[in-house]
Formats: sequence, C-alpha cells, structure tokens
Amino acid sequence: MKILVVGDWHSQVHEEPVARALATLGHTVERFAWHSYFRPALAPIPGLAALNRLNCKFQNKYLLGPQFQAVNHDLLARTLQTQPDALFVYRGTHITAATLRAIKCAFPRAILVGYNNDDPFSPRQPRWAWRHFVQAIPEYDLMLAYRQHNIDDFLRAGARRVELLRSWFVPEINHPVTLTPEEQKKFKCDVVFVGHNEPDGRLELIEEIVRQGFSLRIFGPYKGFGENGWYPAVYNSPLLRSLAPVSLVWGEDYNKALCGAKVALCFLSKRNRDTYTRRCFEIPATQTMLLSKYTDDLATLYEEGRDADFFRSKEELIKKLRRYVQDDLLRCSIAEAGCRRVWRDGHDVVSRMGQLLVRIEELK
Repeated sequence: MKILVVGDWHSQVHEEPVARALATLGHTVERFAWHSYFRPALAPIPGLAALNRLNCKFQNKYLLGPQFQAVNHDLLARTLQTQPDALFVYRGTHITAATLRAIKCAFPRAILVGYNNDDPFSPRQPRWAWRHFVQAIPEYDLMLAYRQHNIDDFLRAGARRVELLRSWFVPEINHPVTLTPEEQKKFKCDVVFVGHNEPDGRLELIEEIVRQGFSLRIFGPYKGFGENGWYPAVYNSPLLRSLAPVSLVWGEDYNKALCGAKVALCFLSKRNRDTYTRRCFEIPATQTMLLSKYTDDLATLYEEGRDADFFRSKEELIKKLRRYVQDDLLRCSIAEAGCRRVWRDGHDVVSRMGQLLVRIEELK
C-alpha cells in the first residue's frame, strides 16, 4: 500500500515515527510537510527580514494568507502526483475541507484518515485555531480519536467513522539506558517530571515533593510559552528557585532524563481533558517507574502497584514516593513489569500503526 503522511513535521517525534513505522510494516511511504512553508525567505535588509518572520508567523498561527493557501494547493498536487492508497493527516490544522473534497473528487479511491493528539473540542482550546480542522472532519473517511471522550465529539461534528487510536512510544527514542558519570550529574534524581506547566495544581505538588526532601528535576518549556512555561512559577517559588532555569529536553536527552530518575511523574492536561498521555507509555518503555495521577482510563492500562502506580491526592503522592524511592527492589520490579506491559500490549509505534492499517483495509 502507498501511504502519504501529511503533517507539520516541525519535530522528529510526531509524524516521522509514523512514517518509519509504516515503512517497517512493508508499505511505501510518501511525506508531505508544511512546516517549511512558513520559514521566512532570506532578505538583505534586516528590517525586511524581521517583517518576513512576522508575516510567516502570523500566517502559520492564524491559518490564512498565501503560504497557507500554498500548503493546500501543493497537497492536492502531491496527491495527484503520487496517487496514494491512503492519506494519514497528522493534526490537520492547516488542511481545509475544500482541499480534502478536491482530493476525493480527483482520486475517489484514496482513503482519508485524520489523527490529532490534542483535544480541539475542549473549552480551553481557542476555537479559531481549530476552525479548519473541525470544518474538515466530515470529509475524512476515518477520524482517529486520541482519547475516548473525543469519539462522541467527532461524531457530533459530522465524522463518518471514528475509532480510538491511543498514542505510542518510539523504541528508538524511549528505551533503557545506563548513564555515564557525567550524565548522572545532569539527570540523576529521585523524581523527575518532563512536561509543561499548567494551572491544575501540579506546581503545588512539585513544591511539596521538594519540601519533603526528595531530589527533583523538572524539564520543559521555561520562557516564551505563555502559561505552559515554568517561568515565573519556578523562579518565584523559594522551594523551586534553585531549579531555574528549566530547560527542554529532546531525543536522547529526553530519554536520559527519564532513565536518570528513580520515579517519573505524569500529570494529565486539563486543557486537553486527558485521561492518559503519551508519557504513560514512554516512561515505562525506559524501564523507569511511572507514578501518575489516577484516572479510570489509566487503570485499564496498568495494574496499580504492579506495573505502574497512581496517586489521588498530595498525601498519597508523598506516601508512595517515600516508599518507592527507598525500596529499590520493589521499585525496579514495578519498572520492569511496566516495560514488559507496554511491549506486550502493543503500545509501540509499529504495533499502533499495525492497528491503523487494519482499519484502512476495512475501509478499502
């Protein structure tokens, strides 16, 4: 089967693992990336260069203008050129309903699949940022919901067919690793949290962890990310100020940040109404123990206290951290069981794409 994977492609942790997994499963994969459309052209005059950057940023954010139109025009042309059996559109904020209709009209046998890891229906999401995506939902042959409650949302928005497709871990990125002495200076700790800040109580829990004497590291956006950033929250906290500035970690450094901790925390975004998240698979895949905020959904994925553990309150969080940080044998046993579980249950990206291909074949 020939599959055209469509997406922003601004990082190597989203669309690219999907494309590689599909190729691993024996399919021909074409790539269409729109991130490069919003890179400003070189300008000899400094002021003009700054204006170009601002113009590209504006079009990319507000989803309008000549570059936005070029993305849709070129996607149609690329589809007609490659004639794929299926299009997999990853977070199709930049793809219009008109473009999908034109693709289907010109190439009726192509299966159009949409997938999105964010929650476009959440009251905390800006409507304008998702307007093209929501309008295009009825044009897809299959919409893949990241979380269970989005299935009904997609159906109400006019989706023809909706299936749950959970996120995944990427074995090339998420795997156990032994840190060198130099890496241990940077990453070793009792507790780590990798992710953004959000006004959902996570800051208070992190402060309590430090107050109780645990060594803790935070990795994530610091400045320039609005309320997602850890500045000024960390800088203004007497307990956390020594952790500033918080920094992002990607790729192998992200993997080492997880492997350097005894316990890795997982908080769930209220903005996306999450009941699980990608890190719920990535953390166990590194053979680091997962300790997450409890949800009924997560309790279907892991057996509490056996291959991961959960907390429901600040008191339970501290109690369980104290137990697991001190008991190496118990903690390592749970971490190893968690790693076996994510592999056994097929939460790796290749297995997940195998599930996708079954659904595409059903539609064909």
